[in-house]
Amino acid sequence: MSDPTQTVRRKVLVIGAAALAGGALTACGSGGDGADTGSGEPNGAASPPPGDAPAAPSAGGAPAGKAIAKATDVPVGGGKVLKDQKVVVTQPTAGSFRCFTAVCPHQGCLVTKVEDNTINCACHNSEFKATDGAVIKGPATKGLAEKKITVAADGNITLA
Repeated sequence: MSDPTQTVRRKVLVIGAAALAGGALTACGSGGDGADTGSGEPNGAASPPPGDAPAAPSAGGAPAGKAIAKATDVPVGGGKVLKDQKVVVTQPTAGSFRCFTAVCPHQGCLVTKVEDNTINCACHNSEFKATDGAVIKGPATKGLAEKKITVAADGNITLA
């Protein structure tokens, strides 16, 4: 006959391993609404094809979502980190607005500031281009994922 403590111990280990595996799979799933767009980017954000123009002011109509910032709040050559939305909006040149995730791909810290067309993460000093989110200086090895935005005629910036 088998030892009952061995059997109980085995069951506990199996249950614990299953719980850990389930947690790991959940962490690897897509964020937000649970829809998987298959883009390979965080939260389903697709990388724009090369040569895509940055967001431009729209001709009119109601924005698709709630305004996250005003164009006047985003300095030329700089940007604005929106901690609540976990995005950073930049204006590399006058009238040209871009938006990226504010979550640094190195270890998940939020980027802290934008100056001289560089997005900076203070945790480990990674730097990214304000024009396309590409890595300028590591330790991050992957750029910031771009988010689509709309800039309305009244200057309201919304996530598309």
